[in-house]
Amino acid sequence: MTEPSATVPALPTLRAAQVYTMAAFCMVVGLGIGYLMRGSQLAVLPPQGTTHAIVPPAPAGVKPMGRRPNLDEMRQMADKQAAPLLEKLKSNPNDSSLLAQVGAIYHTTHRFKEAADYYGRALDSDPKNVAVRTKLASSLYRNGDIDGAITQLNRALSYDPKDANALFDLGMIKLQGKGDPKGALAEWQRLLKTNPQLSPERKATVLKLMADVMTMMGDQHGIETARGNDAHE
Repeated sequence: MTEPSATVPALPTLRAAQVYTMAAFCMVVGLGIGYLMRGSQLAVLPPQGTTHAIVPPAPAGVKPMGRRPNLDEMRQMADKQAAPLLEKLKSNPNDSSLLAQVGAIYHTTHRFKEAADYYGRALDSDPKNVAVRTKLASSLYRNGDIDGAITQLNRALSYDPKDANALFDLGMIKLQGKGDPKGALAEWQRLLKTNPQLSPERKATVLKLMADVMTMMGDQHGIETARGNDAHE
């Protein structure tokens, strides 16, 4: 099979209107792409402070209510769910698994700073854990630390250059956080090149995202090249 080209065509800078349109599109794609990049918590959502309001899902184990809980209620439920884990951490404060579980609870309820703190502590004990480092990057990004998130994803990729979650999230952060569509496309092409095991459906989802980015940039040649490379695999 022929692998997707690693060359990304030169693209102009996104205009502000295109950025907002692209962010909205990526949110829709992200809500349906979680199964593609298992373990990723970025879910292609914009960082805090943007105009997109996201209602987080309830933490695991919380029964559905008659109405969707507001953010304060979600945070109270998160504290309740985290309490037994925090109790266990008193006797084993360096347990990376427990620390990561607490981080996941806080990330889900939009307490991104606390989530990043716990993910960071988990990595102190297990620095080569790529999945946790990718989740740390997600929390940093959602808390507004775009450069910190990129640093963590690059470090994760230094341990596993083929990690699909890290590559996907790095592309999305470059697109949404840095307004760098060329960089985003490069990461997603790298994802496809190094992960031939992706199912046709999942690969098509990534290609669709790439194609929509290039469509917004008016790069018809790039779209045809991406589709042509995939067709010859």
